[in-house]
Amino acid sequence: MIKISPKSLNLYFECPLCFWLEKNRGVVRPSPYPFQLNLEVDNILKQDFDKHRQESGFHPLLESNNIPAKLFQNQTLLNEWRDNSKGLKYEHNNALLYGILDDVLDFGDGKLAPFDYKSTGEKVPDVYDKFQLQMDIYSYLLEKNGYSTPKKAVLVFYIIDKDNPFEGKLPFRKEIHIIDTDSSYVEKTFKEAVEFLKKEAPKEHSQECVFNKWLKEINV
Repeated sequence: MIKISPKSLNLYFECPLCFWLEKNRGVVRPSPYPFQLNLEVDNILKQDFDKHRQESGFHPLLESNNIPAKLFQNQTLLNEWRDNSKGLKYEHNNALLYGILDDVLDFGDGKLAPFDYKSTGEKVPDVYDKFQLQMDIYSYLLEKNGYSTPKKAVLVFYIIDKDNPFEGKLPFRKEIHIIDTDSSYVEKTFKEAVEFLKKEAPKEHSQECVFNKWLKEINV
């Protein structure tokens, strides 16, 4: 079965040949050095939000930023959506589109929205195109699983505060970004990517592909 994630579709847009090689030949781009600190921050945040989920369903961060939503209450289902071996998914013609969610917000009236944690050292965090694609896909997957959405996603950035002293604890400041989501193009893009994989490989990498530039450099 062909399996497509937001990361896969981002690669499809960035360099179709790299995408084709990864899915059809198992030729994967070298992974960046793992940011263990980011992974640990992510785990700590999940524990914190889960604690508030069990206690009241509300979180001080959401309340202080006037986000009119509760934390999604079905912990068992959320754990499945967080699980790398399961995730939130939609299957079509022996192809699977899936996402691994951080969290979900309940805006009432049955409307659920993706809620994603990001940790960064940038002073001014950017909502990159890949984040927008990720949230659009998550919204689409929620809709395909029978939920309605408010056409919104919430990103919370935990930013290392370089202006404050370390003092044995890594200081963070927090920013919340609410973005509009558009799931209207996702199914068409998913199906196009699946059909693309059934064809012959493109002859060249895209001009913007960083690995294409690297290959050209070492072959000089």
